[in-house]
Amino acid sequence: MNSGEDNNTHWVFGYGSLIWNPGFPFVSTNLGRLKGAHRSLSIISHHHRGTVEQPGLVFGLTRGGSVRGMVFEVAADDWTGVRAYLEEREQVTQVYRDVMRPVLLDDGRRVSALTFVVDERHEQFAGKLDLEETLAMVRAGVGISGRNVDYVINTARHLESLGIRDRVLMDLARRLEGEAGGQAA
Repeated sequence: MNSGEDNNTHWVFGYGSLIWNPGFPFVSTNLGRLKGAHRSLSIISHHHRGTVEQPGLVFGLTRGGSVRGMVFEVAADDWTGVRAYLEEREQVTQVYRDVMRPVLLDDGRRVSALTFVVDERHEQFAGKLDLEETLAMVRAGVGISGRNVDYVINTARHLESLGIRDRVLMDLARRLEGEAGGQAA
């Protein structure tokens, strides 16, 4: 299997808002699968999608399973700036661990991608919430990046448009869209 690795590019694995709002320059995108973790609304957001007084929830990669997402190829000349941007964006409260993980691209190449996984010991790790707890937090959350409802719906819509199935997220998004009249920004 072709490794997909060379000295001219680096890789970033996106599984949530990075898919639809990467905010950094990239050479190409590929769909890919990361094994050993799954996408979940498991991080209490006090910044991007909530506040300390009214927290929201954002996605994290938690242990077990596998997850499909978008893999961004970044030119070596851009890597230092991209890495700094991602650290500032993703590590506001250090709830993630930034690690290099193997990702199998849909074209068969295997690459090592910068991936942000949940630090399950962090105080903002919510663990597994039931549906009603999740809905209540998402409905109420609004942070500097906007409404939590919009974040969840946008992520679900973009995954669906890419052919990525996430049954739990799709069910949650359909319920939220029904309440919000489908208006996501």
